[in-house]
Amino acid sequence: MDVTHEVFNQPAPLAGYNLFEGNQPLRDALRFNAEALDTAELDRLGATLGTSEMQIHARLANVHTPQLRTHDRFGNRTDVVEFHPSYHALMEVAVGAGLHGTPWAGAAHDHVRRAAGFMLFTELEPSVLCPISMTYAVTPSLRSNPALAAEWGPRLTSRVYDSRFVPAAQKAGVTMGMGMTEKQGGSDVRANTTQAVRDGTDGWGERYRLVGHKWFMSAPMCDAFLVLAQTSGGLSCFFLPRWLPDGSVNAVRIQRLKDKLGNKANASSEVEFHGAQAWRVGDEGRGVPQILEMGNMTRLDCALGTSGLMRQALAIALHHTAQRNAFGKPLIAQPAMRNVLADLALESEAATALSLRLARTNDRPRDAHEVLMRRLLTPVAKFWICKRGSQFAQEAMECLGGNGYVEEGGEGVMARIYREMPVNSIWEGAGNIMALDLLRALRKGSDIADALAAELAPARGANAAFDRFASALPQRIDEATAETDARRLAQDVALAVQAALLRQHAPEAVFEAFCRSRLGGDWGQAFGTLPSATDFDSIIERAMPQPAPSPVRAAEHRFGGQERRDVGAGISA
Repeated sequence: MDVTHEVFNQPAPLAGYNLFEGNQPLRDALRFNAEALDTAELDRLGATLGTSEMQIHARLANVHTPQLRTHDRFGNRTDVVEFHPSYHALMEVAVGAGLHGTPWAGAAHDHVRRAAGFMLFTELEPSVLCPISMTYAVTPSLRSNPALAAEWGPRLTSRVYDSRFVPAAQKAGVTMGMGMTEKQGGSDVRANTTQAVRDGTDGWGERYRLVGHKWFMSAPMCDAFLVLAQTSGGLSCFFLPRWLPDGSVNAVRIQRLKDKLGNKANASSEVEFHGAQAWRVGDEGRGVPQILEMGNMTRLDCALGTSGLMRQALAIALHHTAQRNAFGKPLIAQPAMRNVLADLALESEAATALSLRLARTNDRPRDAHEVLMRRLLTPVAKFWICKRGSQFAQEAMECLGGNGYVEEGGEGVMARIYREMPVNSIWEGAGNIMALDLLRALRKGSDIADALAAELAPARGANAAFDRFASALPQRIDEATAETDARRLAQDVALAVQAALLRQHAPEAVFEAFCRSRLGGDWGQAFGTLPSATDFDSIIERAMPQPAPSPVRAAEHRFGGQERRDVGAGISA
């Protein structure tokens, strides 16, 4: 007999659902940060991203990774990277949704809208968002060169995706990247050795010839890059196109692509400049301030990206445990599992709240309080949210047991999330860089400390643990001089702001559990250690990506008219 067993008690894939509609924490945070925002476009995007078709594109773009072609068959140098068609399908959706440079066109609340869309897209596939993020970051920097901004700005904000390797003048939409770090320096860009020598002046301004290299230049098929190079006046910022105005290819040599832990769909390259032409953006010697400004944008996206990955990992864990039975009832009904899921839900919602709050500062560039909060929250959010990502993904994966550790099928997404999590913490300034950036912000005066106090004020008096925690921060900020204390301070500022935000747009059960565990110390060293008095039901129900199955129906599986119950299955099987 060929039939050895029936397959049952295996959850259906999480597909065919609306990522936006099913994310109540995100929707509530949006109402708080941009009450007048029309969310119809986000609703449509959420429906598209939740389809099986888009999930297949996400899988294929990671399985069929980018391929470098340095030469053609005749031996001519080409320096092109080929991507699977699914990569381009994903890019078309991201650009069409205006997740790249579009917000700089000036629509109201567009940075918050874009941030929410960025998080939703990350749930589907994060790797392709690297060129999307860099385009968002560099677009405002071109204003330092009015000629370039006038010619390239409309293409950078366009919602048209054009993957062709042709001159930008032939395209309705373009993307841009960044090339900053070198072998010898890494984050210490002042150690860069790439040289820029004056080569004349033309319609784009001061032209230079660049000789040197970049150790990490992601998305090398972007149409142009902002790069750093040394001039006689010091480290400076340059606009480096792949194609020159005369229609020839610029002298950028792609040496190889990085073989990374995750982020597989995105090409990260090592390049050399062999007298490549570039145009100065801003003044000579002002490269570091310009890169810091761009870094603020990409660091926001690191926080948004990790928040999106957290949400997707949580959604998969909730969906799986609601359908999978163990010891006679659904995993989601098991007390120990409920603690884990509720704890993950708290972490995910707090990350979403802090990320969107930071994004709001870009919609209010002339508001003095928002400017200070942007300076404070950028390193704080990047540090804390991204630091929590890897541990979060591991715990969510454990909810699926062995199925979470395999690559096949819909649940293979969890393995991809786990590999992706570390990159947002490492790129655009690792943890120590972020903590030290917080210290630099605090040393600039008392204004930031006052702005933080105003930010926390709405939650004062609502929870004793919060009040004690927030009251201790001013003195700690005043005394913040030791670099060894910087990480702890970044963590605690993040927690305080997260709590204050949850007080304003989350249910009482969420706020209370967050304060009691994260601020009051009634918590262990791992997820799933919330106090037993926690309102697990309310927290889990709020986090569900889809309506939860009836506990009775979830506990009973009927195949061929016969009712079955699982006995002895592993708790995380």
